[in-house]
Amino acid sequence: MTDYILQMNNISKNFSGVKALEGVNFKVRKGSIHAIVGENGAGKSTLMNILSGVYPYGSYEGDIKYEDRICKFKSIKDSEDKGIVIIHQELALVPNLSVKENIFLGNEKANHGVIDWNQTYYEAKKYCNKVNLDVDVNLLIEQISVGKQQLVEIAKAISKNVKLLILDEPTASLNDEDSEKLLDLILELKKQEITSIIISHKLNEINKIADDITVIRDGQVVKNLNKIEDDFNEDIVIEAMVGREIVDRYPRRNLKLGNIKISVEDWTVRSNINKEKYLLDNININVRTGEVVGIAGLMGSGRTELAMSIFGNLVGNFEKGKIFIDGKEVKINNTKQAIRNRIAYVTEDRKTQGLILDQNIKNNITLSSLEKVSNNMVINLDKEMDVAKEYKKKLNIKAPSVLYNAEQLSGGNQQKIMLARWIFSDPDILILDEPTRGIDIGAKYEIYNVINELAEKGKSIILISSEMPEVIGMSDRVYVMNEGRIVAEINKDNLSQENIMKSIINSTKGESNARI
Repeated sequence: MTDYILQMNNISKNFSGVKALEGVNFKVRKGSIHAIVGENGAGKSTLMNILSGVYPYGSYEGDIKYEDRICKFKSIKDSEDKGIVIIHQELALVPNLSVKENIFLGNEKANHGVIDWNQTYYEAKKYCNKVNLDVDVNLLIEQISVGKQQLVEIAKAISKNVKLLILDEPTASLNDEDSEKLLDLILELKKQEITSIIISHKLNEINKIADDITVIRDGQVVKNLNKIEDDFNEDIVIEAMVGREIVDRYPRRNLKLGNIKISVEDWTVRSNINKEKYLLDNININVRTGEVVGIAGLMGSGRTELAMSIFGNLVGNFEKGKIFIDGKEVKINNTKQAIRNRIAYVTEDRKTQGLILDQNIKNNITLSSLEKVSNNMVINLDKEMDVAKEYKKKLNIKAPSVLYNAEQLSGGNQQKIMLARWIFSDPDILILDEPTRGIDIGAKYEIYNVINELAEKGKSIILISSEMPEVIGMSDRVYVMNEGRIVAEINKDNLSQENIMKSIINSTKGESNARI
């Protein structure tokens, strides 16, 4: 017997002639937390999909040795029967089923084909307690937060007698508080001798919980680190990930501010569910040409609701407020009017609201500006192809061609497609809602350079991010939101996580807005 619960030997995988993995050797010690890091498209998820049977035996080269036995998984069920459970970044829960139904979906508690609902209820409660999830198991999944949904997935895994738990970007959609709870749970599972593999771009989280790190770049393992024997320095990991040293994570920009391009005055929107609640309460903000203005705040503070309403996609009941562009009031009641006023919005939800996943890169890029590649309402296919190739090169979208479907690409490259679409539309005002969520440091740096380039060309940019270092590093000025209100405006010289959090805490205590 060895100390390794898992050994993957000489794993190689091709997609349509493109090498996704080449000769990968990967070992995981029993009872450890092993992190896999790398750029988007490096092959991390592909490796885990091979392990879990998503890509069945015969579709790849190499061997999987699990608990000292060679395994040939043909399906996810095969790997789950051995105690290997994968939780994907996009949660595989059914929104209109209850918590208890989701925990035992496909593994129902039944007698002679009839579900025993009492047993289902009490066992669901038992597994929820094991993951510290305090929730009514009769609630529908769509009625609970994303953080609690993540815990339901882990409860579901534990119900299958999991020995090896694979988590793909588990905190990508969580706020800081829920992320901390999840990381603590993974550490608790380790005490219960459950081995975990975690894929994450958040190196601070990796440093907190991982015993070992494997860095994958371009389909190959380039570095293995052990917490006891090696230096877990973030800069070392980043350099291994991207193949070069990144001295400044937030590239510098020549600041040339012009006049106020857009201003939002007294913007007020009530909830259409709770009439007493304001989603947006008397919002006043402005952005100059050439300026990147950040909007910081905790999840649920109203940042996305503000962005969507400026773009004409109102969430809730509009009560009052005005939008001015170049000093003139404009009416924006829908997204078409927003686009006509040269406003673009890159949504935080690229998979369901941003991209058409089963369409190719070319179609996704030109979608919002078809008139630019058309003559007399007929699309010029050669011109459309040239535009797509130009933006693929400009934003370094990693794909064999622009005819690849968006669903075949990594999250970072999907994000670049959305940026390409709206840059091609040539907006004056660009709203970026979580533009780097779930993507690696190398891809983030490329997107930061695109943002700086647009600002230097005189575009006005609103940047929403849950990552405070990103807001601080990229913004010229920051508005802080809490409970639907602007509670502070902080200039560049005073930008810090401490001042942002202090503004949020003070506003909760009822103190007035601050300009810092």
